[in-house]
Amino acid sequence: MSHNFDAFVSDLKQWDLELNEKQIQQFSDYYDLLVEWNSFMNLTAITEFDEVCKKHFLDSLSIVKAYDRNFLEKENLSLIDIGTGAGFPGIPIKIAFPNIHVTLLDSLNKRIKFLDTVIEKLAFANCETYHGRAEDYAKPNLLREKYDLCVSRAVANLSTLSEYCLPYVKIGGDFVSYKSEKISEESVQAEKAISILGGKVNRQVDFTLPESDIYRNIYIISKEKPTPKKFPRKAGLPSKEPL
Repeated sequence: MSHNFDAFVSDLKQWDLELNEKQIQQFSDYYDLLVEWNSFMNLTAITEFDEVCKKHFLDSLSIVKAYDRNFLEKENLSLIDIGTGAGFPGIPIKIAFPNIHVTLLDSLNKRIKFLDTVIEKLAFANCETYHGRAEDYAKPNLLREKYDLCVSRAVANLSTLSEYCLPYVKIGGDFVSYKSEKISEESVQAEKAISILGGKVNRQVDFTLPESDIYRNIYIISKEKPTPKKFPRKAGLPSKEPL
């Protein structure tokens, strides 16, 4: 292994998260593929090893700030990552918690091809990709209300993200929105939309990434009742006309 993961491992220990040698090797292989593919397609503006570890890998695993370890290690836990891009946060979560059944959804086929290569290289079981928009697979006969967790690091306001993501969550499950800034006003404005979509803001957890001043904020929105069938609306409307 050509990369020094000491700082990453040390950061994770602050969150009481330990990786075995196989998992560290998987992160190493993931990083190598990310840099290789990024040389001919736009996956990430962050490519320097230590920055990727901090701002992508560690940030993705900050879900441990919101959930008990026993919950994340539960058998048959299902998770979908909407607008996954280069696989964040879904792939780091899958590496750290291999029991989770992970689905990665993205609208760009080139990114899906990259993710399929990562899945094959890292020899994941129970990890699949879907090419399409969030609206495409939220239909009842596809992936609607099938997941315990829906996660997203996508950049959009909370109302819009909730309309895209809550339809995928089972009743009793959660939509987990990764944010990089304080969004108290945005979250208040989103409460009506979240309620219409069958959800309720459960809690939010804010923190800085270990050994940094990088602020992060995770919103946990619980699914209390089915999302009305008309949501999500057709492409573009959730962002142009938030609920």
